[in-house]
Amino acid sequence: MHEATEVPQGQGAYRRLLDDIRDGLLLPGTRLRETDLADRLGISRTPVREAIRQLEADGLVIHLPRQGATIRSLDYAEVIELYEMRAVLEGTAARLAARVASAVELAELSALNAALSADPAGPEAQQINRQFHRTLLDAARNRFLVKSMSALRKTMMILGPTTLSDPARASAALAEHAAVLAALEARDAPAAEAAMRAHVENALFARIRGMRGRELLDEDEA
Repeated sequence: MHEATEVPQGQGAYRRLLDDIRDGLLLPGTRLRETDLADRLGISRTPVREAIRQLEADGLVIHLPRQGATIRSLDYAEVIELYEMRAVLEGTAARLAARVASAVELAELSALNAALSADPAGPEAQQINRQFHRTLLDAARNRFLVKSMSALRKTMMILGPTTLSDPARASAALAEHAAVLAALEARDAPAAEAAMRAHVENALFARIRGMRGRELLDEDEA
């Protein structure tokens, strides 16, 4: 009976920690102390240990000497590689969606971008943006593409919140989404892929600027 209750608690703890990583509450370099996490989540250390093992299997956690389980950091090269793969996968998704997406799916994408435009840097913006990209991926109707993108997204969680927290980037992203939508509605597969690749590349530039800005801030504080 004890085993049966620990499994769902472990999965629940895993999802909570994933959310904290994605939302920037657990930053790269943060040490994961089982006792502290168990107290915060209101559970025993066993499911917390299980959750940490799952995060390690995902590549989000590493074990450092004298520190133990720690949220891993990504260097510039790894960030660039991640976005390169994202451009390939999401560009392919846009190309496929231009061919096979239904009118309902295109309407949903348009509605999501309209909702995003209402408050592009607001508290719901990141969730709406994620839903936009998930909807487009689903519209491509390729289960292997979805699986590959899911694995990539987990690693990208280490980067924390999306670049939409920058109002200028949020405004540019809306225009880039609109370009993707126009190509999808025109059933222009090459244009849809090119527009999505440009969108991801611009997101990478914004991400790199943010990383450099934080480094300069850390240097000033030191």
